[in-house]
Amino acid sequence: MGRPVVLKGTVKVRLKDGVLDPQGQTIRRALAQMGYDWVRNVRTGRTFEVEIEAEDLLTARGRLEEISSKLLANPVIESFQVEVRS
Repeated sequence: MGRPVVLKGTVKVRLKDGVLDPQGQTIRRALAQMGYDWVRNVRTGRTFEVEIEAEDLLTARGRLEEISSKLLANPVIESFQVEVRS
């Protein structure tokens, strides 16, 4: 096993299909009032940029998936996508 290095990861959290998104609906209505009536739907989400120490990309991905499922996302109503880069 190699020495830990600092790797950068991105976690994108989104509401699952079928889950109401009141914030997205509010944004869509505001856009329509501003004249952007061609916007049909808005879904909101969150992006987390995380720097972690890990020995390799696979370990880093596993660690990011763990913290995503335990804290960053609510797995009942949200899904998440993890990306790791050096």
